Amino acid sequence: MKAFWRFVAICLFTGFACQAMAMVETGKTAPGFRLQSLESETVTLEQFKGRWVVLEWVNPDCPFVQKHYSASNMQSLQQYATTNKFIWLQINSTHPGHPEYRTASAMKAWNAQQQAKPSFGLLDPQGIVGRAYGARTTPQMVLISPTGVLVYHGAIDSIRSASPGDIPKAIPYLRQAIEESLAGKAVSTATSVPYGCSVKYASN
Repeated sequence: MKAFWRFVAICLFTGFACQAMAMVETGKTAPGFRLQSLESETVTLEQFKGRWVVLEWVNPDCPFVQKHYSASNMQSLQQYATTNKFIWLQINSTHPGHPEYRTASAMKAWNAQQQAKPSFGLLDPQGIVGRAYGARTTPQMVLISPTGVLVYHGAIDSIRSASPGDIPKAIPYLRQAIEESLAGKAVSTATSVPYGCSVKYASN
């Protein structure tokens, strides 16, 4: 019974409905996809074969996303990853019918304001890619190896709050995964429970 209520609490806290949409497990091949970038380019996962790839689910209206951008934590991670030749794909899976949906031009303006540094910003308006990966929250992070295998999937860090002050105290799961991968080591924490706002799919 305790386990059941713990599961319910996680569902409520992370802000997603407890639905039959499981996250893609680490050790599995990353689902391929094709999306339009904010610059109207077609971007596929396949084109980055042989490169490390980070996926970041984003919603500018989410307080948990704002936490990491207002403190420049997300931008710092983006720069660290891309400087080390990683590809960083920022994905917005918000449905066009939702009040928090942003067009490509609006997302470009927001990224410019935040001085964000993804390799590409992508729109997933039908939620196809988000659902394929089991993306539940914003932010939610994935690290894909050059061979196309997921090596990390989950939260950006260990403290589930919307307070920027908690960032220095948290275990930086994603940065740790990137550092270990660069060193040729196995990722020590390959999975964590993501936290944040629910991804605004059509049914939300």
